[in-house]
Amino acid sequence: MCTVTIVPNGETDFVLTSNRDEAPNRASIAPDFYTVENTKVLFPKDQLSDGTWIGVSEKQRVICVLNGGFKIHERKSSYRLSRGIITKHLMVAPTIVAAITTYSFDDIEPFTMVIADWNNGLKFFELVWDGNQKHLTELPLEPKIWSSSTLYNPLMRTERANWFEDYKSDNKLDASALLNFHKTAGKGNLDYGVIMNRYLVRTTSITQIEKKGNCANMHYENLLKGQQVSKTLKFPVTVNG
Repeated sequence: MCTVTIVPNGETDFVLTSNRDEAPNRASIAPDFYTVENTKVLFPKDQLSDGTWIGVSEKQRVICVLNGGFKIHERKSSYRLSRGIITKHLMVAPTIVAAITTYSFDDIEPFTMVIADWNNGLKFFELVWDGNQKHLTELPLEPKIWSSSTLYNPLMRTERANWFEDYKSDNKLDASALLNFHKTAGKGNLDYGVIMNRYLVRTTSITQIEKKGNCANMHYENLLKGQQVSKTLKFPVTVNG
């Protein structure tokens, strides 16, 4: 949950890809379908928190979370609630902006959340909780990259953004090309390549969600196990007239 890109495809579709940087002994379960508050959802599960860092729900919403807000913070020994549980809560909320407005993030570790919602036309949002305040921004429907502030300092984040800009100028950013970027950008740079390995923390998996029409296709690769899983969540087709 530490490197994320989102790329629109026309006015209704998009691709969101996430590299999860985590302690290699922190177990996760490959994506599957669950029911949360009577809502069908699809996500990989973090076994420790029972939450997730990325998922899609039949509420026509994708949510992905990164550790940290605008800058690195001092961690407390414990928090009221895991960020992975908040991801599940917001995935199934009836209306995303209203849910964020009323949700209490007190005593939650700082995070950055990338949201795509297509209940009333496709919209991208960035939500940053800095430990004191919520910062919700509607983003233009343009390609964007995020790198976690807890692992990557401003210079590293700038260089990674430059890699993305260079790649964008040389490639058509479809799902396959974006997956390639998430596997190869900064290759060999174990400290802050998009696939990184600092031994105590490393890139453990890649998850990609491609929303096309009335389907969201999730592709997951566990880099430690060599496991690949693909599943599709279908949405009801709206019939006019």
